[in-house]
Amino acid sequence: MSTEWISFSGLALMLVLGLRHGLDADHIACIDGLTWQALGRESQRHQAVWIGTLFALGHGLLVTLIAGGVSLLAHEVTVPGPVVLVFDWIPTALLVLVGTMNLRLLLRRDGAFTPTGWKLGLIPARLLRHGGPWSVVLIGVLFATVFDTASQALAWGFVASHRGGGLPAAIGAGVVFTVGMVITDSLDGRIVCSIDQRADGQVTALRYRRTIGWLIVCISYFVAAYNVGTALMPSIELGDNAFSGIGLALMLAMAMAMVWGWSGRRR
Repeated sequence: MSTEWISFSGLALMLVLGLRHGLDADHIACIDGLTWQALGRESQRHQAVWIGTLFALGHGLLVTLIAGGVSLLAHEVTVPGPVVLVFDWIPTALLVLVGTMNLRLLLRRDGAFTPTGWKLGLIPARLLRHGGPWSVVLIGVLFATVFDTASQALAWGFVASHRGGGLPAAIGAGVVFTVGMVITDSLDGRIVCSIDQRADGQVTALRYRRTIGWLIVCISYFVAAYNVGTALMPSIELGDNAFSGIGLALMLAMAMAMVWGWSGRRR
């Protein structure tokens, strides 16, 4: 069990990946929408602050189960090289797509903006409208079944198995990844709730959404460019310490956004 997958650096890397994944445009768009919806219903206002947490827990649960299941079966399955290549490059293409979708919306002349992604269209509208706690968990689960997230979980389970970590390493990676998502998605939901309490809530909400939108665009393009760059020049790949630093920077940015949301004049 002394493998890099259960070392501190390995777990730190998974935490950073979880922090970044929690800032995906689809996550932000879904959590913001569900949180504003709950705030607008008197019977659900008390649960609005937990929307991001519930979503991330459901999402991370399936990711962890997929990684664990694959780690048990990986030695019995041979994956063809072309399939592995497709799995490597589709997430990068989807990052470019999400970044471009949000960039186009940010550049609209009317200034209005809401973070968007391509996964929301796959969730039944009735489930999105329901807004109950278990509905939010289920939405998070459904988000994890989409190709890019599921493929990441498959890859982690496969790598964990072939590097000797097996099921404990795969489960550990999934749990730490989930913790990272819970941090960023919970902060997002709480920021929305704090903005709702401001006297200038509507103006602040638009400014916050645009700030998050530019963050999504930058992250999407940066990660896509990094993936392409490391494929062409493996020598530029960042080490675990650099990834840990990026994760801390993301946490600091979210914390600053939360303080900003709390700092305005209350209603």
